Amino acid sequence: MSHTTTAVELDAFHGDSKAPARFSTSEAAGAVEERSEGSTTTTEDAPSYSILRCSVIFAALTGVTTASSLTTGLLAVALPKMAADLEIPNSLLLWPASIYGLTSGCSLLIAGSIADAVGSRIVYLVGCLLLALCALASALAQTSTQLIVFRGFQGIAASCCLPTAVSILSENFPGGRRRNIGFALLGSGQPLGYSLGLFLGGFFVDSVGWRYAWYLSAGIAFVVLLAAVWALPPDSVNGKLTLKQFFQRIDWIGAFIASASLGMLSYVLAVVSEGSSRIKDAENIVLLCIACALIPVFIFWMNFRVKQAKPALIPNYLWRKASFSSICLMVFLTWAAVQTVEYYFSLFFQKVQGLSAMQTSLRFLPNVLIGIVLSVVTGMVIHKWSAYWVVLGVSLVSAISPLLLAIANPNWSYWYALFWAMLLSPLAGDVLFVISNLVITSVFPGTTQALAGAVFNTVSQFGTAVGLAIMAVISSSVTDKSHFPDKDSPDALLEGYRASFWVCFAATLFSCAIGVVGLRSVGKIGIKQE
Repeated sequence: MSHTTTAVELDAFHGDSKAPARFSTSEAAGAVEERSEGSTTTTEDAPSYSILRCSVIFAALTGVTTASSLTTGLLAVALPKMAADLEIPNSLLLWPASIYGLTSGCSLLIAGSIADAVGSRIVYLVGCLLLALCALASALAQTSTQLIVFRGFQGIAASCCLPTAVSILSENFPGGRRRNIGFALLGSGQPLGYSLGLFLGGFFVDSVGWRYAWYLSAGIAFVVLLAAVWALPPDSVNGKLTLKQFFQRIDWIGAFIASASLGMLSYVLAVVSEGSSRIKDAENIVLLCIACALIPVFIFWMNFRVKQAKPALIPNYLWRKASFSSICLMVFLTWAAVQTVEYYFSLFFQKVQGLSAMQTSLRFLPNVLIGIVLSVVTGMVIHKWSAYWVVLGVSLVSAISPLLLAIANPNWSYWYALFWAMLLSPLAGDVLFVISNLVITSVFPGTTQALAGAVFNTVSQFGTAVGLAIMAVISSSVTDKSHFPDKDSPDALLEGYRASFWVCFAATLFSCAIGVVGLRSVGKIGIKQE
């Protein structure tokens, strides 16, 4: 399939007085000249898919993220029971959850770059197969070490699927309603899977056992794999790729620098989330220093690659685009706040209100339902409204969720505040997923759409890791300093949770402020390509 350049997705970047430049082969390799605001499939290039095949493609792309996120939600509810069954020591208690984000965050950029070189379809299918096998292996795990290892490989599998799903949509659907719906459904996969994991996790833990949730995830992944084999279009990579071309098309050094820095930062954050005193450990100080030192090294390397007219992972000039840098910051802050709120929702219900896993799961139903409805509606109407006002509106409304949690009394009825907090929590994340993917893919050329998807997922994953680590430190510190003698009592824990909710509220407001300034040039997005 051929790809031509179009001035896509964004109705206007009104701040530019000159017409945007077109892509060329040298620009795709990383030349310094300004890119156009996107390079994706046009109406003339795009094949016409039947409604049935479109539905299967969307289901296949959404299903694998749902299956993967389901296990993450399961851990939030079932981890105490799993820790007891597998004899997981306290020092490793959070690692079944943390290792997934660590391995996924480290390999996203590399997986996206490889997919752009060899084809997104094959990388996606490999990721689906690996995900299904890892979920099945996790269900059969007999020790904590086995579970942690399998979860680590599951993160690598997810890194193969997440960016390639974005690339497959961008390459095969022109800008317009179908692509918008595809991104909306893809965006619903992660929060939907996480919420279903919370809901079904409580059911399985209190009935047949937590292992059956992993069997369910593996089954979904296998079904998705079969659907993807039939429905996904062939890759648009033309000709046989030689080994030399494979190594030349990818900025391996840039990918290694970025992955190493993110990996070390994620590891330190995961360790610190277990206790703020761990930041004083010598190995953590060394890793943190190396990770921070690699950031200017990465910037220098990107500048060097661009000057040499060679492929650069994320050229520095992209960060000078207000829309790109602003949307990345908003994704970072939104995922940090939303994921923290949903995690502490579960802790609030179980540790403060003393509810069972099943009762906790039932209270997550509004979160699941609003996520499904909002994703469909967003994909159908986003091209009709200004993205600027949509993002600001849903971000402000979503900020009410942590505010309600910060002031909620555990003795209040669920319907008084917690229901509304649960209902409003996913709004910003679901809508921002669609808009941010359209914006981010628009500034990358059509030949690196998988890398564009990797950038989005890396930012969101890192935001989640930073958010959970910071909130864990804040929560534990406030709880330790509370006047309650029993630091494990519901009252002491509640003080720490409330402090985290206030910080999440501030993060969402800060995200809104960034959008007010940085997204002013963004008009309607996802408009049909001619």
